[in-house]
Amino acid sequence: MTSTSNQHRCRSDEPADTTESARSSPLSRDDIFHVLQTNRRRDAIAYMLNRDGPVKMSDVAEYVAAKENDTTVANLTSAQRQRVYIPLYQSHLPKLDKKGIIEYDQSRGIVRSTDRIETFRPYLEDTTDSADSSTRGSPRSIVANAVGDYHVTSACASTGLLVATMAGLLQLPELTLAVLIVGLFTLATVATTITDSLASNDAIDGRSVH
Repeated sequence: MTSTSNQHRCRSDEPADTTESARSSPLSRDDIFHVLQTNRRRDAIAYMLNRDGPVKMSDVAEYVAAKENDTTVANLTSAQRQRVYIPLYQSHLPKLDKKGIIEYDQSRGIVRSTDRIETFRPYLEDTTDSADSSTRGSPRSIVANAVGDYHVTSACASTGLLVATMAGLLQLPELTLAVLIVGLFTLATVATTITDSLASNDAIDGRSVH
């Protein structure tokens, strides 16, 4: 890993030595199951397992969105793309990078697999289509999709408020604007946490069936 690639990798609030330790430490069974507990991380890893070299983050997001909506990339709607793109960009891919499974250049939107990703191949090959489809269609998955929609809406609303205020179309005190934007992004973060929790419960149910 070169110093240049370290500079390009997505930023973390944790000390550099802690992050590098997490990337180099062997993955325990609990680590592996934690990574695989959400459909989106599983699908992102599955996509990267079949790709050599760097890929665009948007390509990963489109593949995951198509799987999640049981459609093709060509038939995806803008809402379906955004519902998956934002959580991948802000949460899932940074987590995979932190574990050393991928190298994620967030600023350039580039993802590259590491040798560690091969650890997950046996687990993904053992996953049956029937189990996966039942998980995606469960009530918890439906709720998770609704929460994902809120995540996209809150991000767009925050951006819209900021742009409208700067353009003079909306007159709001700076403090009020700041509180609104922080509140929306805080709720968006909570939405991501809820989505992860729901997906984790689905994954546990899926393993218990087997």
